[in-house]
Amino acid sequence: MQQIKGTLIPIGGNEDKGIEEDEMYTLDFIDEGILFHVVKEAGGENANIVVIPTASSIPVEVGENYLTAFRTLGCNNVTVLDIRSKKDAEKESSIALIENANCIMFSGGDQSKITDKIGGTKIHEILVHRYQNEVGFVIAGTSAGAMAMATEMIAGGSASESFIKGAVRMYKGLGLIPELMIDTHFIRRGRFGRQSEAVAKFPNLIGIGLAEDTGMIIKNGNDCTVIGSGMVIVFDGSTLTHNNEKVLQEGTPMTMANMTIHVLSNGDQFDIQNRKVTVLPIEAPFI
Repeated sequence: MQQIKGTLIPIGGNEDKGIEEDEMYTLDFIDEGILFHVVKEAGGENANIVVIPTASSIPVEVGENYLTAFRTLGCNNVTVLDIRSKKDAEKESSIALIENANCIMFSGGDQSKITDKIGGTKIHEILVHRYQNEVGFVIAGTSAGAMAMATEMIAGGSASESFIKGAVRMYKGLGLIPELMIDTHFIRRGRFGRQSEAVAKFPNLIGIGLAEDTGMIIKNGNDCTVIGSGMVIVFDGSTLTHNNEKVLQEGTPMTMANMTIHVLSNGDQFDIQNRKVTVLPIEAPFI
């Protein structure tokens, strides 16, 4: 198994962008926020950051929001790469930006747009190569940008029809971290059921549910540390003793017995390969 050298930072969406008027919140954003961690992992204020708002239906506005957020953190070497087609993804200027970046930041929106417009392109190839081979190279993504990191990507589905076969729709993602299936806005939008079905479909993979303003720093393709203000729910289907997903008709309630669920928060760690949780002591400080 190849040793991954880069860093992934999937984020659950709606992360703090430092736009609160109250100075106290701005200071918290600068010292502790998720984007602070993104900048830190990418090498600090001088990092070359490229924001890709491909998933968004309002890419210009989203790009401007990230420019403002990163500038608040002292970063001035930030570029928005507005890819709206595979043709855009094959441009020499686009490829050069990806080759020279320290950090790529994918915005939220529709994750299928990311794989449709970037998947299989030269940019995709460079992202995978650099992530696998370069220490300090960071790929971050929020909401859709986080979900697209997987190979088996959650593309959508109903939260109201939870635990019914067919509540989740799957699609192929960018394949950066094939061991995981990532869902976002997890608590606020009640997505427990659709992630459960995803794990029932692929019980050898690990389901990750990221709350808003919450993410994970994933090192070496394995070592996960939770950051942000909310929770990460981990679904481990390797312990299932009953799983009737394959024999059910669409729309039928599902049965799953003995699935392992972990609820993790800031500073807690998860080892993907060994499926092992390490939690911080109760008195440990917020990171």
